[in-house]
Amino acid sequence: MLKGFFNVPAPVNEPVLNYGPRSLERVALKAALEAGRAQQIDIPMYIGGKEVRTNTKLEIRPPHDHKHLLATFSEGDASHVTAAIDAALAAKADWENLAWEQRAAIFLKAAELVAGPYRAEINAATMLGQSKNAYQAEIDSACELVDFLRFNVEYMTEIYKQQPPVSGKGVWNRVEQRPLEGFVFALTPFNFTAIAGNLPASAAMMGNVVVWKPAYPQIYAANVIMKIFKEAGVPDGVINLIYVDGPVAGEVIFNHPDFAGIHFTGSTKVFQNIWQTIGTNIHKYKTYPRIVGETGGKDFVLAHPSANADVVSTALVRGAFEYQGQKCSAASRAYIPASLWPAVKENMQRDITSFKMGPVEDFENFINAVITEVSFDKLAKYIDAAKADEGVEVVAGGNYDKSQGWFIEPTVLKVNDPYYVTMCEELFGPVLSVYVYEDDQFDEILEVVDKTSIYALTGSIISQDRYAIEKATTRLRNAAGNFYINDKPTGAVVGQQPFGGARGSGTNDKAGSMINLLRWVSPRTIKETFDPPKDYRYPFLAKEV
Repeated sequence: MLKGFFNVPAPVNEPVLNYGPRSLERVALKAALEAGRAQQIDIPMYIGGKEVRTNTKLEIRPPHDHKHLLATFSEGDASHVTAAIDAALAAKADWENLAWEQRAAIFLKAAELVAGPYRAEINAATMLGQSKNAYQAEIDSACELVDFLRFNVEYMTEIYKQQPPVSGKGVWNRVEQRPLEGFVFALTPFNFTAIAGNLPASAAMMGNVVVWKPAYPQIYAANVIMKIFKEAGVPDGVINLIYVDGPVAGEVIFNHPDFAGIHFTGSTKVFQNIWQTIGTNIHKYKTYPRIVGETGGKDFVLAHPSANADVVSTALVRGAFEYQGQKCSAASRAYIPASLWPAVKENMQRDITSFKMGPVEDFENFINAVITEVSFDKLAKYIDAAKADEGVEVVAGGNYDKSQGWFIEPTVLKVNDPYYVTMCEELFGPVLSVYVYEDDQFDEILEVVDKTSIYALTGSIISQDRYAIEKATTRLRNAAGNFYINDKPTGAVVGQQPFGGARGSGTNDKAGSMINLLRWVSPRTIKETFDPPKDYRYPFLAKEV
């Protein structure tokens, strides 16, 4: 085995391509979209490096064009979960014993494959399967996934470099970072392809083996990620990709003695149920499992009377309606001073009226479809209830149509009650609720913002008054794990804004930072004494002379 202390390539954020008219990336992406629509593929599970298909076929259709069949995938059962665990455990010894720089090389190669030859394909898959426009797909499935892979390699080396600062005379103290004893379960969401790739990859990078179950609406792009991992050289069995109903998978995984941890992004309710199940089964496991989760958000924008109305309205329309509000960080409740409200309202109405909504294949569409009919129906129900409520004004939008795709108009609701249901409950769609407060009630509204929901993921203060900024930053310290000043509450960048929240929003283990990777190792301290004692007696035991 080669010996050396290796420096990895310094990570830099992947540049975001603009996909302007006649650009090379636009031509390539258009071609990839056409190729994706022109064929119907059958997507297998990947267990121990083998493609596994079943007779139970489920369909994948674009949310914006639900009459078109993109693909089918093979749904598995409990036997496939067991097979994936067995494959992972069989691969564990060789993988964790592989030199760290070899693991690093695999994921650095994966980053280059995403940034280069697979860029158009993975973006097109995200657009077609998850209804993201070209820009939203680019910043997610290309740039953020590349950033996760590159920066996590750097964080891995920083972790391995951390050693005890002192070794006493004749002693050498050192620390090694072991992978967890068992397998890690990666349960990934529909809304970000980058998260779907990062949750299994970050654990695997630290020497762990993984069973990965993506949300069904993300499987079309997950299949591309798995192709990339395989081409990059991830050994068979290290990451096993299965499509199994959640409760079925959980019944096997959370009862297995080798369950060592879960890396999760999804709903708060599901995460709480998982935590409860793990607690109930804690006596069954060889080790205490690591529980890492990023869950929901009811993210806020608070404007101070000193704020610029154009800045506020732009932060709201971008923060609330990019990717149809289906980001965990999306702005969904806003608090606007009465003096600013007329200008902010006018600006938002102007901008929302200019939005074009439709399929992702038309690059002029800023708004696309929500992810499923279930999501569509839920949002429509809330909108209808708001229309019927005398305490709510529909400022913009309020319409919806499911004839071709799951289209919900970007909707702004002005509410008279700061605790109205849409101010408190996570809707996960293009609905923004606004409460207008009196200018002299800024201190009181800080209390309302802090106590309105169970969540604490993202939030922002918009102000030109530094005293107000300082006050909000202090008073809202526990209300958001990612806090923004004079910006929208979305768009965290790996290496710049580590992402995660507390309270009902998760364990705040900060994806895109060294903090997260530390959760996937178990340190061992080693003390070596070069000239050990040969007599138990200490000097104080000697007789007085």
